[in-house]
Amino acid sequence: MGYQKYVKNLYRNVGESFKDDEFTKMWNERARKWRRGRSVVRHEKPIRIDRARNLGYKAKQGFVVARSRVRRGSMRKPRHVRGRKPSKSGMRKITANKSIQRIAEERAQARYRNLEVLASYWLAEDGTYKWYEVILVDPSHPQITNDKHVGWITEKQHKNRVTRGLTSAGKKGRGQRKKGKGTEKTRPSLRSRGRLGK
Repeated sequence: MGYQKYVKNLYRNVGESFKDDEFTKMWNERARKWRRGRSVVRHEKPIRIDRARNLGYKAKQGFVVARSRVRRGSMRKPRHVRGRKPSKSGMRKITANKSIQRIAEERAQARYRNLEVLASYWLAEDGTYKWYEVILVDPSHPQITNDKHVGWITEKQHKNRVTRGLTSAGKKGRGQRKKGKGTEKTRPSLRSRGRLGK
């Protein structure tokens, strides 16, 4: 069995893996270091190599991997001082229309403006934060332009694709994962069909 399958099994059986003292100790140290660091950090190589390969990552020039940190749970809001019943204060269940994964991708894109987001995947989480690994591509690099699998991202219609909800996580949030009967009001977008406020 190749090493990528071992990595895949570790993440598939996270609960079983954390019963191992060495594995738990390693991840606790990582999380402690990541919490203190910056919210978007570039990696030399992906930590979850199996997932990165599945989503199109290649160990060649033009590919960049960044670890993006976002908060867990619903949005935060300061509590009102006066003028409302406590039940109408609107403190809980304030959820955004975007998923946390999309926010992680957008933060990585904002940090590396000359790159385009290819995809992302879950990496780790604790009680406060979630971490996603984001695969970015340099559309101006000759290695990417000449790549038959990823060269499509250099075309002009894919510019700023993450901010337009064209990544896999973005399409999921926009209801674009399904086709056919029952999806008539999700295309071309929720807003154009009157399902979201303009």
